[in-house]
Amino acid sequence: MGVMNVATYGFVIYAAHVLGPGDYGGVASLMGLLLVVNVLALGLQATGARRVAAEPERHAEIEASVMAATYRSAIGLGLLCLALTPVITWGLSLDGWAAAAMIGTSVVPLTIMGGQAGILQGEERWGLLAGLYLGMGLGRLGVALVVLPVVDTVFGAMLAVAVSAWIPAVIGAFALRRIRTSPPAGRSDAPAIIREVVGNAYALLAFFALSNLDVVIARARFDEHDAGLYAGGLILTKAVLFLPQFVVVIAFPAMASAARKSRMYLRGLAAVGAIGAIATLGAVVLSELAVTFIGGSEYREVEPDIWVFATMGTLLAMIQLMVYEVVARQHRASILIVWAGFVAVAVAGSMVTDVHALARVVALLDLGLLVTLVAVATYHPALQREPTTPELVDG
Repeated sequence: MGVMNVATYGFVIYAAHVLGPGDYGGVASLMGLLLVVNVLALGLQATGARRVAAEPERHAEIEASVMAATYRSAIGLGLLCLALTPVITWGLSLDGWAAAAMIGTSVVPLTIMGGQAGILQGEERWGLLAGLYLGMGLGRLGVALVVLPVVDTVFGAMLAVAVSAWIPAVIGAFALRRIRTSPPAGRSDAPAIIREVVGNAYALLAFFALSNLDVVIARARFDEHDAGLYAGGLILTKAVLFLPQFVVVIAFPAMASAARKSRMYLRGLAAVGAIGAIATLGAVVLSELAVTFIGGSEYREVEPDIWVFATMGTLLAMIQLMVYEVVARQHRASILIVWAGFVAVAVAGSMVTDVHALARVVALLDLGLLVTLVAVATYHPALQREPTTPELVDG
């Protein structure tokens, strides 16, 4: 996952260098939209991993049902995005529809990969799951290195994204070639899985909305220079956020398994917090290098707040783990706490007067949200796992 994130960052840098600020703005907006649409794939991954881990004795039926739901979701979402291509083109002020059409083309393999990754994660087949992540990151960068010199446009960059998205899907198809193409007659869990996927995607959408709200606030409230500084600081925040993401992937099956029922999330929080603390300390000690990572000397004004942005990344990583704990318990009412945090950031952000204050306020609110989620998960007796399937009663 670390290599995937570095390679993805390499794709961003390369595309920005080849296309220039004007065209890269279109790529960035399309990639942001693709991130939101990809929430369905993350929901499929969480659902597949939870169900396989919770009922390993039924893994064959569950995995067949997960893949059946995955293919339906991929085709449906792909067709929907293709139908919305004119709207995307207009909404993002693109020069042509071809680049926007790559969203619909990309989400099909990305959604398929989500279902495949969920099964591998639930079975704890870490080597094969690593292959999917390596295929995703290295594939995107490798295809871009071939395509962009020939087609140096927004369409070229998005074509590279669409083509490379099939690489992890092919790897996943090979890894799961033993799985039936469809569940046994009358024993499909696909409808229930799709309902759960929608709920899990909703939970993850709450987290993505929270973690991206402050940059929107900065863009709306401050001038272009200050908003750009804040966005630069968030590059460090996102780097620290994604750094311990592997902890969530590894801990999630244990959080979802009834046989291994424990407060695994507390161990996960300790690991994520330790990684984040080391990253924050490193950013403070090597603040000049951190500023270079963000974007160079033009972002020198961010240096006094380096520790704040790194701390925000740590807090968001811990909140993300708690959101996955909510998904593992299937207690979706707890997601209302995340939406309450979203509202709090929106209200507080509308009252701050500069980007430095915004960073500190967001960090404090993230801390409050994290403490609330942990307290509810630890001390609320009503938060029990809902059964995956109804009990069968004789007679």
